[in-house]
Amino acid sequence: MSPLTLSLFVASLSTVLVAVLGIPLALWLSRTESRWSRVFDALVTAPLVIPPVVVGYYLLIAFGPEGVLGQLLARVFGHSVVFHWTGAVLAGAVVAFPLLVRSARTAFESIPRGLVEAAAVHGASPIRTLRLVLLPLAAPGIGAGLALSFARALGEFGATIVVAGNIPELTQTLPMAIYDAIFSGDYAAANRMVGTITVLAFFLLIVAEVLHRKSRRTT
Repeated sequence: MSPLTLSLFVASLSTVLVAVLGIPLALWLSRTESRWSRVFDALVTAPLVIPPVVVGYYLLIAFGPEGVLGQLLARVFGHSVVFHWTGAVLAGAVVAFPLLVRSARTAFESIPRGLVEAAAVHGASPIRTLRLVLLPLAAPGIGAGLALSFARALGEFGATIVVAGNIPELTQTLPMAIYDAIFSGDYAAANRMVGTITVLAFFLLIVAEVLHRKSRRTT
């Protein structure tokens, strides 16, 4: 795949992974006050402050051929995620995860508890309350978090190059192609790719801002 196509593919899968794991965690964090919730909150936030290269190193240790998780995934997929596009998806998901969780958690926390209690009084099960009350009201905030997560995964470089490498047509995403173009002196190609990723990033930021405003109006 071309770097742009691969970047969009990796960012899409990373965002799906972030959504599947992040939305339930955000809901739990919004409704729980305990020592464990504070620990999870710190772990979730860590990729925002730890350098991406360091995040990539931790992933390399955990998911490399010698790591327990790496050996488990190798048996599932039939190959190691290291130096493979699946490693790029993993790296993108990890660095984007905090953006979705924080946005979704804020959206869930802004929902008045009285609405949840009223649903329970009227006999709604927790699943029904989640489906008919919590998710619809939190949807704009969740959507904003997903847009930011996609943008973050799309532009990820540091963790990805450590875990997945920079292999043309396999793991070379758009940021890595830009890096190669700059250091090879192909500034025309670099300018085209920089323009493309900048336009995409601004579009996603605008989408996220619109959804954030809608989330504030909704709650």
